[in-house]
Amino acid sequence: MTEQTAPTTAAGEPATARGEQTRQLILDTAMRLFQERGYARTTMRAIAQEAGVAVGNAYYYFGSKDHLIQEFYARAQVQHRAAAQPALDRESDFAARLAGVLHAGVDVLTPSHAFAASFFKTAAEPTSPLSPFSEESSAPRQAAVDLFAEALDGSTAKVDAELRPHLPELLWLAYMGVVLYWVHDRSPGQAKTRQLIDGAVPLIDRLVGLSRLRVLRPVTRQVLDLIRTLRH
Repeated sequence: MTEQTAPTTAAGEPATARGEQTRQLILDTAMRLFQERGYARTTMRAIAQEAGVAVGNAYYYFGSKDHLIQEFYARAQVQHRAAAQPALDRESDFAARLAGVLHAGVDVLTPSHAFAASFFKTAAEPTSPLSPFSEESSAPRQAAVDLFAEALDGSTAKVDAELRPHLPELLWLAYMGVVLYWVHDRSPGQAKTRQLIDGAVPLIDRLVGLSRLRVLRPVTRQVLDLIRTLRH
């Protein structure tokens, strides 16, 4: 009988309840300090002191502030899927499913709006590991693309066969545009972001439906050729 290895955390520690509580405490403290002081002005030492743990212990769980943000990305994506699930369970219309996923994403991000602008200055750097396009962010990015694939696959939408495999990634890119708008949205409760979603979804739905028309297939091919070029 093969001996089973005990589960471990990302830091390599056995995934005990106490260890997970400490890890969560450090993450929650970091998110609060990022909101209060901004990402750039918050140090790992300050996070450790505020959390009441040794600096070395904080580094044991998270090697740097970047690792904290990557954990935030991962957990936010888990929350995003959970928040979107009711709409995916209830709706079969593509527009309704897409709107549900987009609004759920904003719902999950809303508590982080206070520090989003200062943090985005770092994440927007093309070489930053915090960029949503970076190699370090590949796991939560793929999870997000998979969520949009689920929204599409569970719908009644009729999509051009060549476009369909690439559409979830395009929808994720559209979501990144929504997030960028949300970061800079100073309307009460980011109401304009909600209006953007409600206005954009019917347009996307219509474009997806039109993709099957023969007259538009040359345009679809040009879009796909551009995507392939940018990937290489």
